[in-house]
Amino acid sequence: MNAPVLAGPLPGQPFIHQHDGQLRMEKIDLAPLARRYGTPLFVYSKASMLAALEAYRRGFAGRSAQICYAVKANSSLGVLQVFAQAGCGFDIVSIGELERVMAAGGRADQTIFSGVGKTALEMSRALQAGIACFNVESQAELHLLSAVASDAGRRAAVSVRVNPDVDARTHPYISTGLKGNKFGVAHDQALQIYQLAHSLPGLDVVGIDCHIGSQITQAGPYLDAMERVLDLVDALKNSGILLQHIDFGGGLGINYNQDTPPAADELWRQLLARIDARGYGQCKLMIEPGRSLVGNAGLCLTEVVYTKPGSHKNFCIVDAAMNDLPRPAMYEAFHQIVPVTPRHGPMLTYDVVGPVCESGDWLGRDRSLCVQSGDLLAVLSAGAYCMSMASNYNSRGRPAEILVDGAQAHLIRERETTADQMRGERLL
Repeated sequence: MNAPVLAGPLPGQPFIHQHDGQLRMEKIDLAPLARRYGTPLFVYSKASMLAALEAYRRGFAGRSAQICYAVKANSSLGVLQVFAQAGCGFDIVSIGELERVMAAGGRADQTIFSGVGKTALEMSRALQAGIACFNVESQAELHLLSAVASDAGRRAAVSVRVNPDVDARTHPYISTGLKGNKFGVAHDQALQIYQLAHSLPGLDVVGIDCHIGSQITQAGPYLDAMERVLDLVDALKNSGILLQHIDFGGGLGINYNQDTPPAADELWRQLLARIDARGYGQCKLMIEPGRSLVGNAGLCLTEVVYTKPGSHKNFCIVDAAMNDLPRPAMYEAFHQIVPVTPRHGPMLTYDVVGPVCESGDWLGRDRSLCVQSGDLLAVLSAGAYCMSMASNYNSRGRPAEILVDGAQAHLIRERETTADQMRGERLL
């Protein structure tokens, strides 16, 4: 079989397309970027991020709502700056993420602090910065936060993250709303936890939070979780605890491999209909999207180092690896892999692998490609949970990052050198 001729936008990637035989993002050809900045190289589309954000805003038109970008999906300063300038709030899970948000121009008073293991030092710094709300995940955390806030002469705004025991129908590593997950408090204990929070000095109970997982591609789990959360809001109101906001988390999936998640505005049309029917249409809503804003905005350019035929497998060895793109190794995740400059010729089936010394170092299995050494490939849908999870395994420097804005390409992270990696280390 010969290599197909690609033309026009790639499926699910409206800002990535073939133009005159070259892969292009917005108005920028990608091959010259690879030559200038080297590979592996992450490249992001600003227009893609803003288009994804606009879908949520359409869904919330006329409502009191705050969109808080989940920093863990991609915490690069240039990416955070895009969302800060667009007026987003932020969802963080560490004090390091808060410092990044503020360095990128984001506001602490539009940031919510999630996560199961907040320390006293993190709580103190967040309170000092003026954090909007803590999403609390245990009784022990409530006691600690109350003590930290009281010692500082402050009151901490809190919501309780409730675990509704709803199956998100996603990979078990990124499912967070079942009884066996570490996140949140059990649905049947939530009323008791809220009463405790209401009684503690230093705390103001302002909301309720629910986040059931990531890469969710169906509306059903959201609807099920919402009903359980609203049942609790009813019970809290009946016990005299009135909430200022309801936070339905994030987790909406993207198209990696013919996945068909609902569009953000369509999903929220369904959810808002349920909220209205339950009498909470005027309540402030908060959400924490991450992957759905940045996942399909990014790709990773990588160069073919060798092709290696084998008796059972053919290997396409590239210069990107599991330290750059950890999702396949961690979750057996699928990413589309396409040539930057397609060749005409016979296709062979390859496992696309990196140079790291692990059999788990693969980026794609059984891919039909027509390639040779020196060719460039693009690993698509790499905007989320790739660079933010990248490491220095095998003492490999993390890649450079480029943000494309129309016909301009901005370097937002320099390639990490060996000297960068060793900075801070000391010989005996």
